[in-house]
Amino acid sequence: MGKITHFVHQSLDGYIEGPDGAFDWPLMGPELSAHSLQLTTEADQFLYGRKVWDMMSGFWPRAEEYSTDAHDLAFAPVWRSAPKIVVSSTLEKADWNTRVIGTDVVEELTALKRSGARLLLFGGSDLAGFLTRHGLIDEYQIFVHPVVLGGGRPVFSTPQERMNLSLVESRTFDSQVVLLRHRPANPPS
Repeated sequence: MGKITHFVHQSLDGYIEGPDGAFDWPLMGPELSAHSLQLTTEADQFLYGRKVWDMMSGFWPRAEEYSTDAHDLAFAPVWRSAPKIVVSSTLEKADWNTRVIGTDVVEELTALKRSGARLLLFGGSDLAGFLTRHGLIDEYQIFVHPVVLGGGRPVFSTPQERMNLSLVESRTFDSQVVLLRHRPANPPS
Protein backbone atom coordinates (compact mmCIF):
# COMPACT_ATOMS: atom_id res chain seq x y z
CA MET A 1 0.00 0.00 0.00
CA GLY A 2 1.27 3.44 -0.90
CA LYS A 3 0.86 6.57 1.15
CA ILE A 4 0.39 10.32 1.10
CA THR A 5 2.78 12.39 3.20
CA HIS A 6 1.92 16.01 3.91
CA PHE A 7 5.16 18.03 3.88
CA VAL A 8 4.71 21.61 5.04
CA HIS A 9 6.59 24.51 6.58
CA GLN A 10 4.71 26.52 9.19
CA SER A 11 5.35 29.41 11.53
CA LEU A 12 5.26 29.00 15.30
CA ASP A 13 1.77 30.53 15.27
CA GLY A 14 0.48 27.98 12.74
CA TYR A 15 0.61 29.72 9.36
CA ILE A 16 1.99 28.36 6.08
CA GLU A 17 2.19 31.81 4.54
CA GLY A 18 2.20 35.24 6.06
CA PRO A 19 -0.04 38.20 5.38
CA ASP A 20 -0.25 38.99 1.67
CA GLY A 21 1.10 35.51 0.84
CA ALA A 22 4.61 36.07 2.23
CA PHE A 23 6.77 32.93 2.05
CA ASP A 24 10.20 34.42 2.62
CA TRP A 25 10.58 33.14 6.18
CA PRO A 26 11.41 29.37 6.03
CA LEU A 27 14.99 28.72 7.14
CA MET A 28 16.47 26.11 4.81
CA GLY A 29 19.76 25.28 6.51
CA PRO A 30 21.98 22.39 5.37
CA GLU A 31 20.37 19.74 7.62
CA LEU A 32 16.80 20.65 6.67
CA SER A 33 17.77 20.91 3.02
CA ALA A 34 19.31 17.41 3.09
CA HIS A 35 16.22 15.97 4.83
CA SER A 36 13.90 17.69 2.33
CA LEU A 37 15.85 16.33 -0.62
CA GLN A 38 15.76 12.82 0.86
CA LEU A 39 12.00 13.09 1.40
CA THR A 40 11.44 14.24 -2.17
CA THR A 41 13.60 11.52 -3.71
CA GLU A 42 11.67 8.85 -1.77
CA ALA A 43 8.38 10.00 -3.31
CA ASP A 44 7.03 8.56 -6.55
CA GLN A 45 4.97 11.66 -7.33
CA PHE A 46 4.59 15.19 -6.02
CA LEU A 47 1.08 16.35 -5.17
CA TYR A 48 -0.17 19.95 -5.22
CA GLY A 49 -3.29 22.02 -4.91
CA ARG A 50 -3.73 24.79 -7.47
CA LYS A 51 -2.33 27.66 -5.36
CA VAL A 52 0.88 25.87 -4.40
CA TRP A 53 1.23 24.59 -7.97
CA ASP A 54 1.12 28.16 -9.29
CA MET A 55 3.90 29.15 -6.88
CA MET A 56 6.06 26.08 -7.58
CA SER A 57 5.65 26.12 -11.37
CA GLY A 58 6.46 29.83 -11.39
CA PHE A 59 9.85 29.25 -9.76
CA TRP A 60 11.32 25.74 -10.13
CA PRO A 61 11.44 25.42 -13.92
CA ARG A 62 13.93 28.33 -14.01
CA ALA A 63 15.20 28.34 -10.41
CA GLU A 64 18.83 28.74 -11.48
CA GLU A 65 17.95 32.11 -13.01
CA TYR A 66 16.49 33.37 -9.73
CA SER A 67 18.69 31.81 -7.05
CA THR A 68 22.21 30.70 -6.21
CA ASP A 69 21.10 29.01 -2.96
CA ALA A 70 22.52 25.46 -2.66
CA HIS A 71 19.13 23.98 -1.72
CA ASP A 72 17.42 25.59 -4.70
CA LEU A 73 20.13 24.42 -7.10
CA ALA A 74 19.92 20.84 -5.79
CA PHE A 75 16.11 20.63 -5.78
CA ALA A 76 15.38 22.29 -9.15
CA PRO A 77 16.38 19.29 -11.33
CA VAL A 78 14.55 16.92 -8.95
CA TRP A 79 11.41 19.00 -9.28
CA ARG A 80 11.61 19.25 -13.07
CA SER A 81 11.96 15.49 -13.56
CA ALA A 82 9.51 14.27 -10.90
CA PRO A 83 6.01 13.18 -11.93
CA LYS A 84 3.50 15.63 -10.50
CA ILE A 85 -0.24 15.77 -9.85
CA VAL A 86 -2.23 18.96 -9.43
CA VAL A 87 -5.70 18.81 -7.90
CA SER A 88 -7.74 21.64 -9.40
CA SER A 89 -11.25 22.26 -10.65
CA THR A 90 -10.08 25.21 -12.78
CA LEU A 91 -6.75 24.12 -14.26
CA GLU A 92 -7.12 22.03 -17.42
CA LYS A 93 -3.50 21.09 -18.10
CA ALA A 94 -0.03 21.68 -16.71
CA ASP A 95 3.52 21.34 -18.00
CA TRP A 96 6.56 19.69 -16.42
CA ASN A 97 5.47 16.05 -16.32
CA THR A 98 2.22 16.97 -14.57
CA ARG A 99 -1.24 15.45 -14.57
CA VAL A 100 -4.32 17.42 -13.47
CA ILE A 101 -7.09 15.78 -11.45
CA GLY A 102 -10.27 17.84 -11.39
CA THR A 103 -12.96 15.36 -10.44
CA ASP A 104 -13.06 12.06 -8.56
CA VAL A 105 -10.07 13.21 -6.47
CA VAL A 106 -10.71 10.81 -3.59
CA GLU A 107 -11.17 7.84 -5.92
CA GLU A 108 -8.09 8.62 -8.03
CA LEU A 109 -5.78 9.21 -5.07
CA THR A 110 -7.10 6.13 -3.27
CA ALA A 111 -6.41 4.06 -6.40
CA LEU A 112 -2.87 5.45 -6.60
CA LYS A 113 -2.25 4.56 -2.96
CA ARG A 114 -3.60 1.04 -3.51
CA SER A 115 -1.19 0.65 -6.43
CA GLY A 116 1.69 1.40 -4.04
CA ALA A 117 2.37 5.01 -5.07
CA ARG A 118 4.13 7.24 -2.54
CA LEU A 119 2.82 10.78 -2.94
CA LEU A 120 4.32 13.85 -1.31
CA LEU A 121 1.83 16.67 -0.75
CA PHE A 122 3.61 20.03 -0.68
CA GLY A 123 1.94 22.54 1.63
CA GLY A 124 -1.47 23.73 0.59
CA SER A 125 -4.03 24.23 3.34
CA ASP A 126 -7.11 23.68 1.17
CA LEU A 127 -6.01 20.36 -0.30
CA ALA A 128 -4.46 19.23 3.01
CA GLY A 129 -7.77 19.89 4.77
CA PHE A 130 -9.75 18.08 2.06
CA LEU A 131 -7.47 15.03 2.11
CA THR A 132 -7.45 14.96 5.92
CA ARG A 133 -11.26 15.01 6.01
CA HIS A 134 -11.28 12.01 3.67
CA GLY A 135 -8.66 10.08 5.66
CA LEU A 136 -6.14 10.06 2.81
CA ILE A 137 -3.11 11.54 4.55
CA ASP A 138 -0.97 8.83 6.12
CA GLU A 139 1.74 11.02 7.60
CA TYR A 140 2.21 14.68 8.49
CA GLN A 141 5.69 16.16 8.42
CA ILE A 142 5.25 19.65 9.81
CA PHE A 143 8.37 21.81 10.00
CA VAL A 144 7.92 24.57 12.58
CA HIS A 145 10.11 27.61 11.91
CA PRO A 146 11.14 30.13 14.57
CA VAL A 147 8.97 32.98 13.37
CA VAL A 148 5.60 34.43 14.40
CA LEU A 149 3.79 35.77 11.34
CA GLY A 150 0.78 37.25 13.12
CA GLY A 151 -1.64 36.14 10.42
CA GLY A 152 -1.88 34.62 6.99
CA ARG A 153 -3.01 31.21 5.78
CA PRO A 154 -3.34 28.51 8.47
CA VAL A 155 -2.08 24.95 7.97
CA PHE A 156 -5.67 23.73 7.50
CA SER A 157 -8.01 26.31 6.01
CA THR A 158 -11.27 24.42 6.40
CA PRO A 159 -12.88 23.45 9.70
CA GLN A 160 -11.69 20.05 10.77
CA GLU A 161 -13.19 17.38 12.94
CA ARG A 162 -11.07 16.22 15.80
CA MET A 163 -8.47 13.66 14.77
CA ASN A 164 -6.06 11.98 17.15
CA LEU A 165 -2.49 11.61 15.95
CA SER A 166 0.52 9.64 17.13
CA LEU A 167 3.89 11.32 17.30
CA VAL A 168 6.35 9.27 15.25
CA GLU A 169 9.34 11.59 15.47
CA SER A 170 10.43 15.01 16.59
CA ARG A 171 13.73 16.40 15.49
CA THR A 172 15.57 19.71 15.30
CA PHE A 173 17.31 20.83 12.11
CA ASP A 174 20.10 23.38 12.00
CA SER A 175 19.39 24.24 15.69
CA GLN A 176 16.30 26.19 14.59
CA VAL A 177 13.55 24.27 12.79
CA VAL A 178 11.57 21.52 14.55
CA LEU A 179 10.05 18.59 12.68
CA LEU A 180 6.82 17.22 14.15
CA ARG A 181 6.09 13.97 12.35
CA HIS A 182 2.69 12.42 13.06
CA ARG A 183 0.50 9.64 11.77
CA PRO A 184 -3.23 9.19 12.35
CA ALA A 185 -3.74 7.28 15.62
CA ASN A 186 -6.58 5.28 14.09
CA PRO A 187 -5.88 5.13 10.36
CA PRO A 188 -8.78 4.11 8.11
CA SER A 189 -8.66 0.48 7.06
